[in-house]
Amino acid sequence: MEEKSDCIEFETEDGEKVLFYVVEETMLGGINYLLVTDSEEEEADAYIMREMTDQDGQGVYETVEDDEELDAVSKIFSELLEDIELEI
Repeated sequence: MEEKSDCIEFETEDGEKVLFYVVEETMLGGINYLLVTDSEEEEADAYIMREMTDQDGQGVYETVEDDEELDAVSKIFSELLEDIELEI
């Protein structure tokens, strides 16, 4: 697998800055999703982020928490990344 080494910095609601590594990107139903990890290590925690627009029209990402949406998007990422096992 060829991994992307793109890093993005997120700011939590508490103002804390968190660095994530972008593993893959996909689109479903016109919504952009990112699969990110908190580490470049093999056993890292992964998160699926959905692109949204805030009140000012700025693009922001939020963690996908809806079980049905999470299941659908994780299946796409599993197919794109055949050699990576995603556990929900």
